[in-house]
Amino acid sequence: MDKICLTLPTNRACADTIEAVGREAAHAAHHFGVEVHLLVLDSADRPASTRHARAVHTAGLAPGVVAHHLDEAGQRAFLRAAIDRAGLAGPERMLALMLPPAVSYGACTNRAFLIAAALGCRSVHRRDSDSRYQEQNGEPVFPIGQELAFLGRKAADATGSVTEVLLAAEHTDRTVAMVGGSFVGVPSVDLTDLQQRAPDVHREVVGLWAPAAWSEQERERLVDESFKGAGTEPFTHDRTVLGPVDPMRVDMCNIAFHHEVHERIPLPPATDTIGSDYFLFHLLYHAGLPGVLHNRHIVNFHTDERKTGAGFTAYQTRYAKFLLSMLPFRFLHERMAQEGGALLDGLHRLRAEAVSGLVRESTALDDEENVHRLDTLTRSYRTLGGAYARTAESLHRQGPRLLAEARADMEDFAHLIDAWEPLVHAARTTPLHGKARP
Repeated sequence: MDKICLTLPTNRACADTIEAVGREAAHAAHHFGVEVHLLVLDSADRPASTRHARAVHTAGLAPGVVAHHLDEAGQRAFLRAAIDRAGLAGPERMLALMLPPAVSYGACTNRAFLIAAALGCRSVHRRDSDSRYQEQNGEPVFPIGQELAFLGRKAADATGSVTEVLLAAEHTDRTVAMVGGSFVGVPSVDLTDLQQRAPDVHREVVGLWAPAAWSEQERERLVDESFKGAGTEPFTHDRTVLGPVDPMRVDMCNIAFHHEVHERIPLPPATDTIGSDYFLFHLLYHAGLPGVLHNRHIVNFHTDERKTGAGFTAYQTRYAKFLLSMLPFRFLHERMAQEGGALLDGLHRLRAEAVSGLVRESTALDDEENVHRLDTLTRSYRTLGGAYARTAESLHRQGPRLLAEARADMEDFAHLIDAWEPLVHAARTTPLHGKARP
């Protein structure tokens, strides 16, 4: 029986979401005959984690579902064992990249990738704590049905089962590497207050993630599309498209990867950086690996902790770091587009050494563009007063450190890519510590 990993990383209270994801796990096990490993990686406080554990336990009672709830202590024990088994140099640095003390969207998913390898899963299906499922006729619209229908199949075998084919004929012998959808509802990046308060400032601030060389018209189009997912139109019927999947059309709350993807290339482990977990979308797109885009979009919502006080400043700092990360990432997107199929080996598998080489190239970029981004952001926020002005002063004080971190994040990423193959290999034979319920 095939094993799959349905994972939810969280650092906030989300027992209701865990219960809903548990129902998706039961649905997959019942309808697709797979063994579903429901994996909740929990960095929430103790009261929330206790509620999560109960929700995970209940989910694990469903036939065909094996539930795992790992707090940070359990995750750390597994990681230490895998790192030691891999015999990697600098084990403490590697542990810090896999389980940093700060928020890292890439690192939490990398932990899921490694644990999925330990569990023998052929795919990883990721959901987020600040999302829920759409409903049709009173029933939840689960993305996992589309994910399991196509993931890992030869593209040629999937052409008759999708709504539309946009795949080049010479790529039909390749494996469907990713299946994903987007979200409906509120934007994925929470700048709603800024948009309502000062639309012109909002447009300037959102436009900062465009390449510096773009025209004003290109920048405006990007602003109009940014962070909106699939809009607000509710699900009515299935639509699936086989081809290279546009990274702007999928979201990490609604994604599944075949193991040949995430067992070869991890995500950037950057801390306190929004969007650091989207790298694989761009890599697969430029390498020419097929995906299926579906419309079983998940409903996104905003939580309150990032709207006031220290939470507001922390979230805005993550957005600032996202803007700074665009300097190396835009460079990488351009270089990956140039490399194309050279990013794959003769069996159409991702070449880790090619990817890490490009990431290292990005560390030599001049900071001038990022200095301008940071100056523009702080100037814009100062004009608004209040919490925005205080955030501007914080960003100004931290400016040199934030600029240095944007470069160091890429150095860390290249280091992790180079270590990833032995780490995954070691994880496959490392026992998973924590509670598992058959």
